[in-house]
Amino acid sequence: MSNQLSGRRVLVVEDEMMVSWMLEDMLAELGCEVVGPAAWVGQALAIVDAETIDLAVLDVNLNGQKSFPVADALVARGVPFVFSTGYNNDGIPDSYKDFPMMQKPYDQGNLSTILESLVTARKSLS
Repeated sequence: MSNQLSGRRVLVVEDEMMVSWMLEDMLAELGCEVVGPAAWVGQALAIVDAETIDLAVLDVNLNGQKSFPVADALVARGVPFVFSTGYNNDGIPDSYKDFPMMQKPYDQGNLSTILESLVTARKSLS
């Protein structure tokens, strides 16, 4: 368990149920509290509006719909996030290219490293 991640509320936005379960298990092992999961943009936006979120993992493609409106809502609230995809990042608009990207399948060590870097970056901005 990571001390930096312990107790952090992490929004999971993922449309594949099995992948979501795997990600939720990894986050729990890292000491995180899972918020959601959300499988589509509208559901994720409702969660962002209703819940306290420390970090988020956003699948780029949610059943053919892009998760960029969720990313925008998180940016507006100052919530750090990482995009995830099973594809390359060629379809990512330039305005989102500076955000961290994680390739599927998920690797717990990589997930931990990326989320910890988001926590560290957020602390340095405070």
